[in-house]
This record gives sequence, C-alpha cells and structure tokens, in this order.
Amino acid sequence: MRHCWLVVVGLLSSATVPPPLLAQSEKGPYARIAVLRPHDGDTVDFEAGYIRHLDFHRQAKDAWVWYGWTIWAGDRQRWFVYATFGHSAASLDHPVPPADDERDNVVNVAPHAEFTGNAILEYLPALSRGAAQPSPSPRLELTTVEVKPGSRADFEAALQARQPSLADETLWYRMVAGGTTPRYVRLRARASLSAILDDRTGRTLPDRVHPLVARETVEILNLRPTLSYGLPREPVQAAR
Repeated sequence: MRHCWLVVVGLLSSATVPPPLLAQSEKGPYARIAVLRPHDGDTVDFEAGYIRHLDFHRQAKDAWVWYGWTIWAGDRQRWFVYATFGHSAASLDHPVPPADDERDNVVNVAPHAEFTGNAILEYLPALSRGAAQPSPSPRLELTTVEVKPGSRADFEAALQARQPSLADETLWYRMVAGGTTPRYVRLRARASLSAILDDRTGRTLPDRVHPLVARETVEILNLRPTLSYGLPREPVQAAR
C-alpha cells in the first residue's frame, strides 16, 4: 500500500510541472555556444545590461545553465562567449519564451554589443574525457578546428585513438549548425593559466591529424561567474 501511495504522489508531482519545463530540463548531447562583441568603450554598460538580462532568465525560471566567459587571449580579446550544454533536441525546442527573451535582449544587451555568432554543437563522448558540460573552472582553453572536406571520419578516428591517454577533462564537440563545416570545438577547463600551458601533450593535436586540418584557432577564456547563470557549483572568480 505504501508503494502505491509513493507512485501516486510521484505522478501527481510530475503533473504539476508544465510539459515545456519538463522538456526544457531533458538532458542530451547538444550545446549552444554564441559570441557577443561589446562596443568599444561600452564594456561596463554591456556587463550591467547582461546581468539584467540574466535576471530575466531567473524570473522566467529558466532551467538551463548559462556559462559566461570573456576572451582573454586571442584575436577576439575582450569579446564575450556565452553557452549552455547538455541538452536534448527537445530541450532546445523549449527555451524561455522567445519573444520575451528577445524583447529583454533588445532593451538590455543589444544597445551595448554586436551579436557575432551562434552555433549548435554535438558532444562527442568517444573523443572526450569528462561530461557534456565543462567544469566551471576559472580558465578555459577554446580550440576551434576546421577540417578539410572529406576528412571528418579520419579526424575523429585519430582523436578517438588518443582518447584513452587523456589525463584531464577534454571535451570535443562537432558543429551541427552555425558556420562552415566540418568544424570541431575542444574545451579544456583548467584552474589556472599555468595548468593550460604546462600541459604540452594535452594542448597539441595528434600528429596524424595535422594534414587533415584546414585551420586551427586557440583562445584562452576567463570564466565570469557574475555573467553566468545556474552554474553547477560556486567557482573561484577568474583573473581579469
């Protein structure tokens, strides 16, 4: 009888959660990574506006986790990267109300920044070490690799062969939409800059993939906890 009551309570609890919210929380392999370029001399107002926009997500009871990083090293220095990870396709179909989200973006973010990119990527566990969502560490190495046409299978096979030797969190994603393909993104979250630089083996791609690569870009990002939402645990503030 007690077991029956537990089942009934569980069903009633599920019934109180709106279907869109259940779908929004569904886990899967997909990530969304987007980039904003704050207007020159407008960084302070941009960050204040973005914080207000995150408050909209909080009030909308957004079930997604949003990471925010500032690019510290790279051609896009001081640009802002925001991302959410670990979604199913159904989850991506159920963000916070899009019209309200856009309206708040137009008011708080758009006056201070340019939207420069938005991509959907698929996590590749066979090539990676770690979960679909990166650790919220102070530093993040972001490597973007454009592979020559027809080389996708060989590129992934080379990375999969190297996977057992990965010692620390190394996450690979294949871009599904949002730019030139085939393109891959590798994320390596680390506690410090020295942890990234001292890992010479982990930083470099396997020698056998170099003939397959058309372009490779490496950037180092600083995590911005105040420009993030719902991080899995309280991180240490990244260096500026």
